[in-house]
Amino acid sequence: MLTDIEIAQSVTPRPMEEIAAKLGLTGADLIPYGYDKAKVESAAWRDKARKGKLILVTAINPTPAGEGKTTTSVGLADALSRLGKQTCLALREPSLGPVFGVKGGAAGGGYAQVIPMEDINLHFTGDFHAIGAANNLLAAMLDNHIQQGNALDIDGKNIPWKRCVDMNDRQLRSVIDGLGGKMQGVPREDGFEITVASEVMAAFCLATDLADLKHRLGRMIVAYTRAGAPVTAHDLKAEGAMAALLKDALKPNLVQTLEGTPALIHGGPFANIAHGCNSVIATDAALKLSDYVVTEAGFGADLGAEKFLDIKCRAAALEPDAVVIVATVRALKHHGGVAKAELDRENLEALEKGLPNLLRHVETIRNTYHLPCVVAINAFPTDTAAELALVEEKCKELGVNVALSEVWAKGGQGGQALAEEVIRLCGEPRLDEFTFAYPDNTSIIYKLNAIVGRVYGGAGVILTPAAEKQAKKLIDLGFGGLPICMAKTQYSLSDDPALLGAPEGFKVTVRAFKVCAGAGFIVAYTGDIMTMPGLPKVPAAENIDVDENGKITGLF
Repeated sequence: MLTDIEIAQSVTPRPMEEIAAKLGLTGADLIPYGYDKAKVESAAWRDKARKGKLILVTAINPTPAGEGKTTTSVGLADALSRLGKQTCLALREPSLGPVFGVKGGAAGGGYAQVIPMEDINLHFTGDFHAIGAANNLLAAMLDNHIQQGNALDIDGKNIPWKRCVDMNDRQLRSVIDGLGGKMQGVPREDGFEITVASEVMAAFCLATDLADLKHRLGRMIVAYTRAGAPVTAHDLKAEGAMAALLKDALKPNLVQTLEGTPALIHGGPFANIAHGCNSVIATDAALKLSDYVVTEAGFGADLGAEKFLDIKCRAAALEPDAVVIVATVRALKHHGGVAKAELDRENLEALEKGLPNLLRHVETIRNTYHLPCVVAINAFPTDTAAELALVEEKCKELGVNVALSEVWAKGGQGGQALAEEVIRLCGEPRLDEFTFAYPDNTSIIYKLNAIVGRVYGGAGVILTPAAEKQAKKLIDLGFGGLPICMAKTQYSLSDDPALLGAPEGFKVTVRAFKVCAGAGFIVAYTGDIMTMPGLPKVPAAENIDVDENGKITGLF
């Protein structure tokens, strides 16, 4: 059996002009990055109206068994193209941290992939490097300001801004820098985040154009004065140089699937510590250049989809026409208590016990957000007819159809049933208007309780004393009306990763808040979520190699 990277390397990419033409673009609209990827000039879509149907792909809470959300997204786009629909993918760029850590490659799988798979998973067009450079320029200007006399009277013990690197490196979570004497800087406690957790990444992905990005960069809070007043990037006169570093990165990247469907891959914040969606610019471009746009949000619907809907859609005036919720029989059995080694055996009792996790997400999409949805079962050879029938039966009790997705093995051909259901949902008249989980300008505690109650199915939130103090300060500073970005475990609907399935009666404890004034949201930290992951005992990097001809192996 071929690996994902071997399948990807067996396909000869189509010329970029051919891919661009499917979106009505010409060579003059492209900035080539080699032979098989390009950036797209904003003038190609800026003045057009949105015409596309927006399909959001989300999933159940992830398990070690895997769900295949990106694979399903790619296969669905190819299936829509096969059915004659002008289609474009809008996906996130992978972070090097997971690529070399646990996950490995993140460009789809099997015969439903985007290519060039190696480039997308590694340096791609350098966007993440530019974001990291902008983040670290701001950090350098902040510390230089303190070194050169500290005219803003910055409190060295109240600096939330961190440096970043796009790698899982737990050693950098907490550091002391500025050591070595007076000329080496002012010693202070510091730390690093992974680039995809940087507020620069979040602002980058929510900006509508370069002017908006520059404004967002300027209002980022990097420190506080000894009197407690916020200090922004604008106060340090940093946003102009930061925007200069990001001006080319802000243009979306055009690549293709194995079957030649256009894909805009741009930006990539994590969904458990950031808002988990590709850039607004890429989504907007796709909606203006194609009739069907397939996009995804990170992890389960409680994280990525909630943030896509409550943060991104609110900020960019977006409204999905249909939602796909991806699940596997294996993963549902894991939620039902089956160990990974036993997942290949038929177990209807465990499947029924794990199904509430899927059904909770279905109910959230339908009853909280009032959006039409379909369940996509990502097929495995070990799935039995009885197990598939049970999933379909339980979903139909909620009035939701199930489509078997075989895109990993068959590409777009294996996603035809799913594509047909998506087309049907997009064409049906809507009975209810799309709504957010909470209205604009409600209190911090109201929003938290709405997310926990209406999305997670929990009983509310608990604020630690430190979090209560921080919430009050944010309200006093005028940030209380911003949307909430929950930093929470992806493995459970609760803040406890061990609570699988669909737990009830739980409360979520918020231990800290951070305002991301440039991105336009407040991050609420729960559990032991950290903004700098570490490598596992056996990193994926140990299996990645390159031969004397430059051919890469081991990327999944």
